[in-house]
Amino acid sequence: MSLGKWIGGIVGFITAGPLGALAGIILGSLFEGESISGGTFRGTTYENSQTNQNPYNGQRNSFLFSLLVLASYIIRADNKIMHSEMEYVRRFLRNNFGENAVKEGEEILLRLFEQRKQMDLKNPLAFKQTIQDCGTQIAYNTSYEERLQLLAFLAEIAKSDGSVCQLEIEALKEIAISLHLSEKEVESMLNLKGNSLEDAYKVLEIEPSASDEEVRAAYRKMAIKHHPDKVASLGEDIRKAANEKLQRINEAKDRIYKSRGMK
Repeated sequence: MSLGKWIGGIVGFITAGPLGALAGIILGSLFEGESISGGTFRGTTYENSQTNQNPYNGQRNSFLFSLLVLASYIIRADNKIMHSEMEYVRRFLRNNFGENAVKEGEEILLRLFEQRKQMDLKNPLAFKQTIQDCGTQIAYNTSYEERLQLLAFLAEIAKSDGSVCQLEIEALKEIAISLHLSEKEVESMLNLKGNSLEDAYKVLEIEPSASDEEVRAAYRKMAIKHHPDKVASLGEDIRKAANEKLQRINEAKDRIYKSRGMK
C-alpha cells in the first residue's frame, strides 16, 4: 500500500484547523499537481472514489498524518534528528504500507522539520504552539483510546535510541496535555518495556503503597482502556500495536501480583 494513497486522502477531521493548515503547506508542496493512487491532491482535499468507499479511511488517514506531525516534534525535542528515531518511523511505514511509503513519509517529516525552522525564526514558540493546537484538534476528533495509542507510538519513537532525555519527556507531556491525556499516562508508556517492579507500578499508574484491591482495580482499568478492539477501526496494524501494549501491561501486572503473593 502506497503512503500517497492514505496521506493524499485528507478527508477526515484535518480538512480544517491547524492540522489542515499544515497539510496544505506540507502535502501541497509535496504532491501538488501529481497523480496519487488514481486521484489528484489539491490543497487539503483529495478526489478518490476508493477513499470514499470506506467510512473509516478518513479517520485512519487523519490519525496517521497526526502521527507524523507529532512525531516531528518528538524527534526534534532534543534539537537533534537521531538516526534511530527516523529509522523507527521508517520501519513503521515499511511494515504497514510498503517500501514506497518510506520515502514519502520521510519527505513529509523533513518538510515538517523545515516548517518548524521557518516558523521558529519568526517566533521561537510558534511551532510549539502549533503542535499544542494540533493536539487539541486531535483530542476533539478522536476517541480516548485512539489518543492513547498515538501517545504510545510517540513514546516508542523517543525510546528508540535507547534513552529518553528530559527534553523528550517534557515534549511528550506537553503533547499528552494537549491531547487531554495525563502525565501519568506518559510515565506508563515510557516504562512499558521495563523489567523492574518499580516500572510495573508506573505502567499501572499507581504507587507501590497501593492496596491489593487498588492494584486489581488499576489493572482492570488499564486492560479496558488499552483493549485492542478500541482501535480496530484504524486498521489491523494499529490493532496489533495495541495488542502488544496490552501484553506489556499484563506482564507488569504479573510482576506486581507475584511480588505480593496475589492470585
